Amino acid sequence: MSSVLITGAGGGLGQALARAFWRRGHNLVLADLDMELLRKLAGELGDVTRIVCVAGDITDAAHQAELLARAQARFGGVGVLVNNAGITHRSPVAKTDPRVLRKVMQVDWQAPLELALAALPQLQAHRGSIVNIGSMAGWMPVLGRAAYCGAKAALSQSFEVLRCEQKQHGVHVLMAYPSFLDTPIEANALGHDGRPARHARSTMGKPKDAGWMAERIVSALEQRRRRVYSDRASVAASFLWRVAPDLYQRLMMRKFAVELRQ
Repeated sequence: MSSVLITGAGGGLGQALARAFWRRGHNLVLADLDMELLRKLAGELGDVTRIVCVAGDITDAAHQAELLARAQARFGGVGVLVNNAGITHRSPVAKTDPRVLRKVMQVDWQAPLELALAALPQLQAHRGSIVNIGSMAGWMPVLGRAAYCGAKAALSQSFEVLRCEQKQHGVHVLMAYPSFLDTPIEANALGHDGRPARHARSTMGKPKDAGWMAERIVSALEQRRRRVYSDRASVAASFLWRVAPDLYQRLMMRKFAVELRQ
């Protein structure tokens, strides 16, 4: 049986996705920077013969190659690739160190695309799927998150193209668009200087549970859907951005005003 490879599986949405796939009987290849988190998760899930844990930096080509080699050796390859690992920042773009901007783009766009391309032979062999964890921020601007918005927009467009190109090879692509989730990604957000952001995040509505979103994503994958969204409020906000962008920006600047004071 092929496996499900999940990046950023140590916590938050990645961990919730691992649990959702495990409940459905899938083998797992779990990737994260923190091996202790992976081992803890594997121990909680149970049968470690069906789990491979690999710690490393997802932007490192050698780490990507190891993930695919381990999946091939243990499970005969990857049947589902879940590009979940991500990072964000909360800082005005004009004050942000370019190294922060590059890091967000590398983790949130470049690494997922490079890993997907490297995994294509295995995915084609299994007529498998790529699941990308995008964001509604890739559809509409969010104050203080210029690089994150840019990276998620690039992720979406790149994989929409790849979907069309890979259809003839039987590879399916699902784009998932969560909104505000109760996960560590915002708690670990970078500030303008690359150190942890010092101010609390602003949100629209109450953050959703990661487990709730994970079930939506896996259910959409089982139906071979192309896109899955979060709550209606976020979809409505993205619609407002398209039909009345000036109004959207006024409301956004009011809601996220704290970002202007950083």
